[in-house]
Amino acid sequence: MKSASGRQSLRPEQRDALLQTLAERFAKNPRRHPGLAWEALRERLEKAAPEKLWSLHEMEASGGEPDVVAHDSASGEYVFFDCAAESPKGRQSLCYDRAGLESRKEHKPRGSALDLATEMGVELLSEAQYLRLQTLGEFDRKSSSWVLTPPELRAAGGALFGDRRYGRVFIYHNGAQSYYAGRGFRASLRV
Repeated sequence: MKSASGRQSLRPEQRDALLQTLAERFAKNPRRHPGLAWEALRERLEKAAPEKLWSLHEMEASGGEPDVVAHDSASGEYVFFDCAAESPKGRQSLCYDRAGLESRKEHKPRGSALDLATEMGVELLSEAQYLRLQTLGEFDRKSSSWVLTPPELRAAGGALFGDRRYGRVFIYHNGAQSYYAGRGFRASLRV
């Protein structure tokens, strides 16, 4: 729902349910955020702009299972990544970006990763962030995820994606217009 200011916001019961889910995930996965305390994070979340909580809710609702992976002591922001074992189901079968989508002549997917990320108020993980995520567990063993592609590679028609196979993490390239049932995208959000 939109708040009086026109920004996306959650109903109180949605907000409470989201905070409960995040608290349980935080407690269950301490390896992802050593040295961080839930109480400080909860306080930050409760003071967050409504659209930040809405974006976290969208990450959760689309299957991302967001969790805190870092704290920026300079800004005070907490960094959330999608930590679902596989690329979020609600964000699969997408081209990389709008140009890739528009270049398809037939069998167009429902949208693009960059467009959906913008709608959700999040960013695709960069290659470095994707590799960092993979140090926190084993992700995308059966799926793959688009990652933010450098402009020079995108200008040449390509886009990057990553996965984990054979006990290793791989970053590959593909045409930005391609899409697969098992490829989605992972998001990051600073709160």
